[in-house]
Amino acid sequence: MIDINLLREHPDQFRASQTARGLSPESVDDVLAADAARRSAITEYENLRAEQKVFGKKVAQAQGEEKQQLLSEVKELANRVKDADNRAVEAQSAIDELLKTMPNLIIDGVPTGGEDDYEVVKHVGTPRDFTVEGFEPRDHLAIGELVDGIDMERGAKVGGSRFYFLKRDIARLETALLRMGQDLAVDNNFISLTTPTLVRPEIMAGTGFDVEHDAEIYRLEKDDLYLVGTSEVAIAGYHADEILDLTTGPLRYAGWSSCYRREAGSAGKDTRGIIRVHQFNKLEMFVYCDVDQAEAEHARMLEWEEQMLQACGLAYRVIDTAAGDLGTSAARKFDCEAWIPTQGRYRELTSTSNCTTYQARRLNIRERLADTTVDGKVKKGGTRTVATLNGTLATTRWLVAILETHQQADGSVIIPEALRPYMRNQERIDVIA
Repeated sequence: MIDINLLREHPDQFRASQTARGLSPESVDDVLAADAARRSAITEYENLRAEQKVFGKKVAQAQGEEKQQLLSEVKELANRVKDADNRAVEAQSAIDELLKTMPNLIIDGVPTGGEDDYEVVKHVGTPRDFTVEGFEPRDHLAIGELVDGIDMERGAKVGGSRFYFLKRDIARLETALLRMGQDLAVDNNFISLTTPTLVRPEIMAGTGFDVEHDAEIYRLEKDDLYLVGTSEVAIAGYHADEILDLTTGPLRYAGWSSCYRREAGSAGKDTRGIIRVHQFNKLEMFVYCDVDQAEAEHARMLEWEEQMLQACGLAYRVIDTAAGDLGTSAARKFDCEAWIPTQGRYRELTSTSNCTTYQARRLNIRERLADTTVDGKVKKGGTRTVATLNGTLATTRWLVAILETHQQADGSVIIPEALRPYMRNQERIDVIA
């Protein structure tokens, strides 16, 4: 949720942010109008309350007809007080609803525009040239079928379209990838979590997802619970309504979970294989930190994602996502896109987002500030909203890039060296005769 004080002080920044996202800047003016109405009603209420106190003394001292007249005026005044109070409450409610629908304020430097207006930050690695090697690369599904590692037909029989079974060494490769990511996280002071995959609506909404209008979200109506599309949601709710101690630095979690997405807006897209599916596994980083540390922490999270990609021997690029493609909560997002040989293009494998105070404000997550000493007197520290960040260390989709990048002419796959310790030092995935 937007900080109303910040919006009041810097409305032009918010108007520019809305415009960069391709949204109407008029929503900022709507908030300011509701805020002005609220403050006016509060001022009127306070003035009338003060007047009530004066009338109360007059009534106590009056007698006869004068007292009756004053009592009549007191009743009218009480109605005006109640009316002013109701208007203040209604204006506050309007502000809250407007702020809930307004996306986060973007960070300076974020590209303006939509999905295709990203800026490429860098390229790392060189895509493999299969022409030089003398064979046509197979796509990940063809490889998966040769090694008996991906079964889409039985996945559809059991769960419907966009479901699948991973088998044998490819199932093990997925687990190896997630375990390698988990070790990297632990080495960098992350606390490992296995998270719930069903959450309450207030947690989903608090994270910034529009539960009423987002067609990608699965809902269990009978229980009023939602299946998560990322463990970010569950971890964001982990400290809801709490005051954190961040005096020793950021609080980092790495959540391992299955994730679910309807892919309702992707009819006809990526229907082959496991690029765009309804269920997948993911290891997600989630960080709570001091607002002033958020951008530095964001850079670290991107570095950890890149370490994983490099360990898997993938060629990739990093993009700075344009404002209109950020999503509601993110103030800035970097995507890492790996080269997919059979598609001849880069596809997103990871993203990391700085959500500043947006999610924490909705979920009421704060930090305790240190005590200060003024003129020899200790002043107890107050609280302030923390920043939250998220980023992916590994997910099922990575298998697409790993299988296609490291395939051999006979259909077998060389396992990246960094993953071999997690597969009993196995070096390759062989074709099943």
